Amino acid sequence: MAGILAWFWNERFWLPHNVTWADLQSTEEAAFPQAEDLYLAFPLAFCIFMIRMLFERFIAKPCALGLKVQANGPQKAQPNAILEKVFTAITKHPDEKRLEGLSKQLDWDVRSIQRWFRQRRNQEKPSTLRKFCESMWKFTFYLYVFTYGVRFLKKTPWLWNTRQCWNGYPYQPLMPDLHYYYLVELSFYWSLMFSQFIDIKRKDFGIMCTHHIVAVTLISFSYVTNMIRVGTLTLCLHDGADIILEAAKMANYCKCQKLSDLLFLTFATFFIVTRLGIFPLWILNSTLFELYEALGNFPALWVFNVLLVILQILHCLWSYLILKTAYKALSKGKVTKDARSDIESSSDEEETVPRSKTPHSTVTTNGTGGANGTNGYLTGGTCSEEH
Repeated sequence: MAGILAWFWNERFWLPHNVTWADLQSTEEAAFPQAEDLYLAFPLAFCIFMIRMLFERFIAKPCALGLKVQANGPQKAQPNAILEKVFTAITKHPDEKRLEGLSKQLDWDVRSIQRWFRQRRNQEKPSTLRKFCESMWKFTFYLYVFTYGVRFLKKTPWLWNTRQCWNGYPYQPLMPDLHYYYLVELSFYWSLMFSQFIDIKRKDFGIMCTHHIVAVTLISFSYVTNMIRVGTLTLCLHDGADIILEAAKMANYCKCQKLSDLLFLTFATFFIVTRLGIFPLWILNSTLFELYEALGNFPALWVFNVLLVILQILHCLWSYLILKTAYKALSKGKVTKDARSDIESSSDEEETVPRSKTPHSTVTTNGTGGANGTNGYLTGGTCSEEH
């Protein structure tokens, strides 16, 4: 084990030439980032997750209800033991052959059975209330941490001159405000790593999972190597767009369509400018060229840059989705449904009761026949989501 640790923490990989771990040990005169500090992120991530649960229940939910956010989920499919058994034990998306077999068995037409399966799939989707609470939590956190980051960074020299990120590197003392900022951000991303498996699933789950892994790795890596000055710039740059995105989603859930559209287009503009403009020209330029000019070549430098380039590739993927949505918004005069919407939509769902193949048969509707199967989820705003 000692040999593995010695190999992993090889100074020639992590640090510039002529620098050792002993040089970066904290003293009474100056504190430096220590690898063991990263363990603090785990209990903090748990605390953030618990704060989120309390926030959503006692703050976000009352706010949502006060804003008349729809509390119930998608309309439930009519109870049917045979179809339920197929849905739970065999398939949620029956093929044409199975649909025909069920049609004969139940004396329903195929279209009605397809509608039942759509409603049953939608039934497992989250309610608008739950989505609002999740967005309000993220909006609140991003607003807090972004405000904290801006207040901290405006007093630092490296905000205005990125070459200051490497002035005196790696012997740059760790300030208490910077230490707190970094640990809170790392803990939040760890909490997202765990909660993403119970959060609302969306179509870009794989991209989001990759993003969280890259974010945690980048924050941890930059902390250990004391590249935290440029790390603070990266964190603050990313948090700003997320505030607007979550605000746009909340407006959409409240059915404030014009506000949601305006916020989404503002988010799209801000995202493109910061992620495809400022990030490569400001952050990547500094880590690829200014860092190399200041310190020369060492392996950790290139690992750090590879992670940042992966992050930029994710920015490009999200930008494509956002531009596609913005184009639809401009061409149709309003923001249409989210390409990553978690509710299936079909005009068939307007009729909630299966129709018998026999023309004269009657079915009791219990007064629900005219309900919209999407439950208002897709009335308006796109808000294509990114983190």
